[in-house]
Amino acid sequence: MLSSLAPARRRLVLIVAAVATAAVIVGLVVALRPDTPAPPVSQVVPGPVILVPGYGGSTTGLEALARVLRTHGKDAQVLQLTGDGRGDLGAQADVLETAATAALARTHAASVDVVGYSAGGVVARLWVREHGGAGHARRVITLGSPHHGTEIAGLADSVLPGACPTACQQLAADSPLLTALNAGDETPPGPTYVSIWTTQDDVVIPPDSASLSGALDITVQSICPADRVRHSGLPTDANVAAMVVRELAGGPPVTLTAKDCGRVSS
Repeated sequence: MLSSLAPARRRLVLIVAAVATAAVIVGLVVALRPDTPAPPVSQVVPGPVILVPGYGGSTTGLEALARVLRTHGKDAQVLQLTGDGRGDLGAQADVLETAATAALARTHAASVDVVGYSAGGVVARLWVREHGGAGHARRVITLGSPHHGTEIAGLADSVLPGACPTACQQLAADSPLLTALNAGDETPPGPTYVSIWTTQDDVVIPPDSASLSGALDITVQSICPADRVRHSGLPTDANVAAMVVRELAGGPPVTLTAKDCGRVSS
């Protein structure tokens, strides 16, 4: 067909086709290009603190931790999860996004700090990665969070699936949610991350499931060897509270050692 055209018209058709092809290629590249990473959030000035409850949504332990934070001058609030705290963790991340937006509007701060206990730490990570938190969070601290699942959830889902609600299923080690959350960078840009956990954890099994690649990783026993705190005691443990206070200070996360036990809150 092209051979039947005059030379000038044939050149014009070829140029138009080349431009169209280039446009298609550029469109595909843009469509396939991963989202641009969020810029790092300034670590200089701490913002209000939102504490995210664990599986089941109980706020009792975190209210005690929030009171400690307030005595150190923090604006601290405990998130109230919708339902019974056993529903979809992604939906809980949306609740966190709403609370964070409200906290920023109320305080006129540039960012928020988030402390997530147990499943609340997974919720915080979901919020950062998929629900708008990357540009809002300065620091994410997780306490005994099953970042790579817990055998208890996997066992419950396989033995008594009717007794393992959505959040329970999502906390099994091989769940689609955790598989996607841990694919690639476990600590995506935006905030800085601290994971505090106990080697004596009796709910997150194995305990080192709480270890988070790219975070400042702190076991309670590496700072205070005599502390035998278990999972449920993390939010009310005095040593843990002192560590959280230190890690919420302005500037980057603080590397602690055993020499700091007994004076981590100074």
